[in-house]
Amino acid sequence: MEFKEIVEKFQVPETFISCEPYGEGHINDTYQVKCEGKRYILQRMNHHVFHHPEQLMSNIVKVTEHLKKKIEENGGDPLRETLTVIPTKEQESFFVTPDGNYFRMYDFIENAQTYQVVEQPVHFYNAAKAFGRFQKLLNDFPADELYETIPNFHHTLKRFEALKKAVAENKAGRKEEVAAEIAFAMEREKDVSILVELIAEKKIPLRVTHNDTKFNNIMIDDASGEGICVIDLDTVMPGSLLYDYGDSLRFGTNPASEDEKDLTKVYMDIELFEQFSKGFIEEMGSTLTKTEREFMPFSAKLMTFECGIRFLTDYLEGDHYFKIHYPEQNLDRTRTQFKLVADMEKKMEQMKAIVAKY
Repeated sequence: MEFKEIVEKFQVPETFISCEPYGEGHINDTYQVKCEGKRYILQRMNHHVFHHPEQLMSNIVKVTEHLKKKIEENGGDPLRETLTVIPTKEQESFFVTPDGNYFRMYDFIENAQTYQVVEQPVHFYNAAKAFGRFQKLLNDFPADELYETIPNFHHTLKRFEALKKAVAENKAGRKEEVAAEIAFAMEREKDVSILVELIAEKKIPLRVTHNDTKFNNIMIDDASGEGICVIDLDTVMPGSLLYDYGDSLRFGTNPASEDEKDLTKVYMDIELFEQFSKGFIEEMGSTLTKTEREFMPFSAKLMTFECGIRFLTDYLEGDHYFKIHYPEQNLDRTRTQFKLVADMEKKMEQMKAIVAKY
């Protein structure tokens, strides 16, 4: 089907002008749709990664409707402060093409943008407040009403088992060239079960979590520099707040790109760690439990490590999960994550002091 035909399946009253690729996402294909006087976001959902797009969209509709009510109660602007799902003419939240592709549409949020790296520390502070606000507004949403869109997404122990399996099978014949990376991972096996066990023992509460809290999943307002809207809600499901906090720091405190080849440019910026922790804790306030606060610094390291072993697993299996633009990209991504882990280990006492301070 042509893009024009797909767009016309949705409740879009304006005349279609064009549809162009947009953004830098790893999983879905995203397009900017221009209509007369208005723009929209069109996405082809990756149903090879998300096996039940109907469950995914059910989660997104429930969560965004809850957020809209809360934002209105707080005197905010629900059209800018959360995503607006555009229904189809058949009142569905997505459209399936005859060849089996799943598409959805959102309103385009004007006068705001995402950033791939933190250009100003205040942006990261404001992003932290946005993620904290997202958590706080969903604090009373029953997590068990949501589907697990990717089962065991942040189950670090299972991610580690998948890495061991990939090493043993060596499907892509790359094991020898990544011996150092495999050794790095194996030395940290003791870390992988810690949060999983705390959740199982109910020492950490199960919450509605975003599970992919990269800095580029926050819309930053062009005028104020504030984080106004959390986007990319595909992995919203039950989880630990520590996943969201830790993953934000993994992505946002590294001044280099995620696939930087020059590892001397890769480190955890402790000032950015402080900015984010300050904003997140300020926004969450008493919603945070004592145990969550205690494990916040560790979660930053663990989420970075988990991401590294996921990139390494994909590289060993032949790059079937993450989009790549050149053959060694997943290996470069692995190395940046592991460099960050090593740097966080050196700075762990500083990180603990910062969290305690706020």
